[in-house]
This record gives sequence, structure tokens and C-alpha cells, in this order.
Amino acid sequence: MNNLTDQQKGSLLAFVAVMFITPDSLFIRLSNIDTWGLVFYRGIIPFFTVFFGMLLIYKLSFFKILINSGYHGLIYVGTFSVTNITFVVSIQNTNVANTLVMIATAPMLSAILGAIFLKEPPDRKTWISIIITFLAIIYIFFDSLKLGNFYGDILGFITAIGLAVGAVTIRSAKSKNLVPAAVVGKLFVTIFALFFIESFLLVEKDLIIVPLMCILCVAIPFVLVTIAPRFIPAAEVNLFFLLETIIGPIWVWLIIKEQPSIETLQGGVVIIATIAIHSFLKLKNS
Repeated sequence: MNNLTDQQKGSLLAFVAVMFITPDSLFIRLSNIDTWGLVFYRGIIPFFTVFFGMLLIYKLSFFKILINSGYHGLIYVGTFSVTNITFVVSIQNTNVANTLVMIATAPMLSAILGAIFLKEPPDRKTWISIIITFLAIIYIFFDSLKLGNFYGDILGFITAIGLAVGAVTIRSAKSKNLVPAAVVGKLFVTIFALFFIESFLLVEKDLIIVPLMCILCVAIPFVLVTIAPRFIPAAEVNLFFLLETIIGPIWVWLIIKEQPSIETLQGGVVIIATIAIHSFLKLKNS
């Protein structure tokens, strides 16, 4: 990793994180556990997994790093907790494509917030990519809005706002390690779910699906996504999330036959092509 440029490091971290995240919606759909049970396990399993990992690496410095993250850490704990809850509840209340399409507005929001608060206006290539992908999203969404559930869609949009604020927060605290703050965020998610949970019981396939999802699609990516914006602008990190908008529904389509609309597929091709060209040009320049 040391001989890579910041652009290459950030792009690689964001890409690997999103590839781990893509089957997430499918696992949520395959599990039979109720919404708050799912939120609880998606909090507690990654919390312990990453907390023990961090203790092994940093030992008691973990707590020092957490305190040193200051107000950036507090903001990140807040946004991280909210997005973790709203994402699951959104997917349970609308179709997968709708939630992911709403989340796909995150790069646009990151770019605007980054320009206002960090004085980091995206370059022309990034703006063009954001605008093209945003238009593709509107095209997909125009169709899927007819099929969706307003409550689930709104929670999807709140998730996008949380992702944008979180990525800009990490970017503004480049010298700080916010992974411990994300770990605390997971603890908050767990505690919040306790107020609503009806059953802790995992039966049959949930015994495999839930732990697998929590480690592969939640624990690993949240560490990578928390590190990536230290190397590249927040808007660029969130551009990679658009891959989930397309690949997520394809997993769901292949395994449980919840078919994406033709508009989702057409818009998806535009989004993937745009991100591929944007990443190629940025990496070539770096």
C-alpha cells in the first residue's frame, strides 16, 4: 500500500468496501428475523468484531484515539448510527432498488457539502460524473417511485444525507482515526434496537445468514469506508457507492427473483460506465 498514491489508496479502499457491501440487501431480504432484531445484530456483531480487532492492534490506545477524535468523532458517531438504522428500515419498507437509488444521491450531497464546508469543490470530471449519474438515478427513480413505499423511500434519502455528512466529516479530520467512533456508533445502534426488539432468536438459515452478513457486508466495509475519505474527497468515495445501486438489485434479482425494472438496468449501465471512466481518468492522472 505504501507505494500507492493517495488517489489509488482511496479508490482501492472504497471499491473493495462497496464490493463487500453489494450482497447486503440480498442478505436482508433472505433473513426472516424482524426489522429491529436485524438492526440489533447488525450493531452488536460488527461492534464486537471490530472492537476486539482494534484492541489487538491499538491496545488501550483505542480509547485515546477515540477521545482525540473530538467533535469530529461525535458527529461521526451520530451520522453512522442514523444511517445504520435508516438503511435497514428503508429496505424493509420499499423495494431494494428504491432504497439504493435514494442512497445514490450521496455523492451529489457530498460534493455540495464538501464545497461549502471544506472549500473542496469537486473538479470538472467529478461534477460531470455526479450530474450524469444523478440524471440516471432520476430516470430510474421516476419509474420505481410508482412501485415504492414513501416511508421507505424517505428513510433511504435520510441514509444518503447521513453518508454524505459522514464522508465529509472524515475528510475534514484527515489526521484523525475515526474507526473507534464508528465502533461506538455500532454500540449506539445496538442499544437503540433494544428498545424495539421483539425476539433475539435466530433459527434455521438465519443462524448462518445473519452472522455472515454482519461480518462480510457490515464490519469489513465500515472500517474501509471510514478510512477511504482520508485519501480522496468525500464525493469520490460516495461515487463508488453507486455501484451498490446497480449490483445490489442484481444479486436480489438473481437469487430471489425480485426483478429490477428495465429503467433500473438501463440507468445502471450509464452509472457503471460513468464511474468506470471517472475512476480510470482520476487514477491515470495520479
